[in-house]
Parts: sequence; C-alpha cells; structure tokens
Amino acid sequence: MASSSGNSNSSSSSQLQNSGSEEDLHQQNMMDQRKRKRKESNRESARRSRMRKQQHLDELVAQVAQLSKDNNQILNSINFTTHHYLNIQAENSVLRAQMMELSQRLDYLNQILSYLNTMSASELVYETDQCFETSTCDHGFTNPFNLPYLNQPIMASPDMFQYY
Repeated sequence: MASSSGNSNSSSSSQLQNSGSEEDLHQQNMMDQRKRKRKESNRESARRSRMRKQQHLDELVAQVAQLSKDNNQILNSINFTTHHYLNIQAENSVLRAQMMELSQRLDYLNQILSYLNTMSASELVYETDQCFETSTCDHGFTNPFNLPYLNQPIMASPDMFQYY
C-alpha cells in the first residue's frame, strides 16, 4: 500500500512540477513576447525619431539656403545703394562748387552794377571817351573783354570728386 500511495504522491508532485513548469514556460513565453513587442515598439519609435530629426535637418538646410539668398540680395542692394549714394554725393559736390563760382560771378556783376549806378552819366561818358582815346584804361568795367570773371569756364567737374 505504501508503494501505491507513494506512487500517487510522486505522480501528483510530478504533475504539480509539470504544471508549474508549464506555467513557467507560459510566463516565459509571455515575457519574451512582451520583450519582443517592446523592442519592436522601441525600434519604431527610434525610426520615427530619426525621421523627425532628418525632417528638421532638411528644414534647417532649406532655411539656411533661403537666408543666404536673402543675405546676398540685401548685400547687393546695399552695394547698389552705396554706389548710387557716392555718385549723388559727387554730383552734389560738383553742383556746390559750380554754385560757389556762379555766386562769385554774380557778386562781381553786382559790384559792377553798383559802381555804374553810383556814377553819373557824364562821368561814365567821360571815362568811356578817355579809354577810347588813350587805349589804356585802368579798370575793366568799360571794356568787357578785360573783365577777369568773363569767359572763364566753370572749373568744377564730376572727375574732381570721384569716390572709390
């Protein structure tokens, strides 16, 4: 009897061990399956992350190209504006110099008119006659070809004020 009950005890314990090891195997399979799913999920997440990084990098490269293009356009605009400014500045200098020369000429003409207005008609006729008789006049008011301010070209020119 003892042997039969011993066999039944050992068979029930081996059944318990079998069911325990089946459970262990089942748990192990579940753990392995979870690990595989987690690894696959991590791989997919890493792939999406790499794609996002690549997309961000592509956007940054495109932005750099656009900003470089904009920068070149701005530099060209600055160079054009600077060149135009220097030309206008040179032209302005020429015009100022011409204005100074014309102002001096106008002052000389006003002095002549003032002198002629202060003289009486008889003095003017006398001086004119005297200059024609002696062919020497001590001033150039009555002989317009002897006036130093007439027939002089305006000296300022754009070449005088070139900026490089």
